[in-house]
Amino acid sequence: MEYERRTRSRKAYSAIGRVWLYCVWLALPALVFAGILVAQEKLDISESLLIIGCLLVYLGLMAAALVDTLVRQLQTLTNVIASLREGDYSFRARGANSHDPLGELAGEVNALADLLQGQRVRSLEATALLARILEVMHAPLFAFDRDNVLQLINASGAEMLGRPYARCFGRTASELGLDELLNAPDQTIHLFGNRSARWLLRRASFRQEGAPHTLLLLADVSVPLQEEEQAAWKRLIRVLGHELSNSLAPIKSIAGSLLMRVNSLPAEEDMKRDFRRGLGVMESRADSLHRFVQSYRLLAQLPPPKLSRVALGPLLERVALLEQRLAVQLDSGPAVTLLVDPDQLEQMFINLLANAVDSTLDNNKQSVRVSWRMADDSAWVEIEDSGQGIANAENLFVPFYTTKPKGSGVGLALAQQIARGHRGEVELVNREDGAGARATVRLPLE
Repeated sequence: MEYERRTRSRKAYSAIGRVWLYCVWLALPALVFAGILVAQEKLDISESLLIIGCLLVYLGLMAAALVDTLVRQLQTLTNVIASLREGDYSFRARGANSHDPLGELAGEVNALADLLQGQRVRSLEATALLARILEVMHAPLFAFDRDNVLQLINASGAEMLGRPYARCFGRTASELGLDELLNAPDQTIHLFGNRSARWLLRRASFRQEGAPHTLLLLADVSVPLQEEEQAAWKRLIRVLGHELSNSLAPIKSIAGSLLMRVNSLPAEEDMKRDFRRGLGVMESRADSLHRFVQSYRLLAQLPPPKLSRVALGPLLERVALLEQRLAVQLDSGPAVTLLVDPDQLEQMFINLLANAVDSTLDNNKQSVRVSWRMADDSAWVEIEDSGQGIANAENLFVPFYTTKPKGSGVGLALAQQIARGHRGEVELVNREDGAGARATVRLPLE
């Protein structure tokens, strides 16, 4: 109880009040001693009051100077610490030295301010670096809080959603159409929206202000998967082409030899005619199958491009003139010179233009347009038709897949392979301005 009573009485006085109290107790012996001296000297009352008054003034001034010095240093430290709390690290305490406790305290406060300022600079630099990384990332990135509300998104993510930034933040995963991805397991492949791209999902968890968050990162794996598929098809084509060619050649040879010996058989004319017809069909089909296999083997045996400087405009003019089934509209573009294999490039455009003309004629139309332009250090060639459009975009570049009754399924796959051999890309989409499809070829400049 006594300790609590002392504690309450000590709390009743402020720190400055206690300093003034200690100054009074310090000056009290001097006042008593002065009073004793005045009494011994037997001075009159006016002289006594003058001496004691001067002494009181002197002691008061000294006490006030002591308190003011202490208060000023403490207020300076208080202002510096308040500035640090508010995030302003430009203020420093004066009188920082190691000769007295207040100087040491001021030095420690200044050291703390320097440390916090350095941490803030590093934090700002790290934040700027993160913002720059998010800006240049081609992979869409999303961060959701515990309520599945979007808290972070980069430019690729906003482009993927087809929304501006302002319409992305604060929306739930369901509103953005990302609830399926948010609930999907890690390292799974998904299709999103109307795009034919395949996305590899990577997810991770992190905490911000103690609350759990979920980070989603999507990587476009369409090109790597297509390349793996192309490699698998090439291996399959090489094996099947070798075995079928080895079997079809003797079948054709034997059928031809037997066909020449039919007339010497001792049989009726009707039977000989049946033999000739059957052996002729065998020889014809074997020859057709052989040519069919050779066309597929072209995919697996496409040589690397032999590069030379080629003017794009004259090359497209030659390709357009080769098509005689209808008049191809060729829109002139800028003068572009590419470092490409002219034979492979011409074959690629022949295949794409032939597909466009086939689709247009099947739709009883007569409009096919070819144009080119320059953008992003690349040449862009567009071939637009007036056909029925694309029904199944996922299998366009898969070898052997075709929607034509007499198609082989090689043309588009070969065109894509040639474009990628030149560090380019072929894209085929339905037109937005009317019926038909648009084939876009991107070829990088030198």
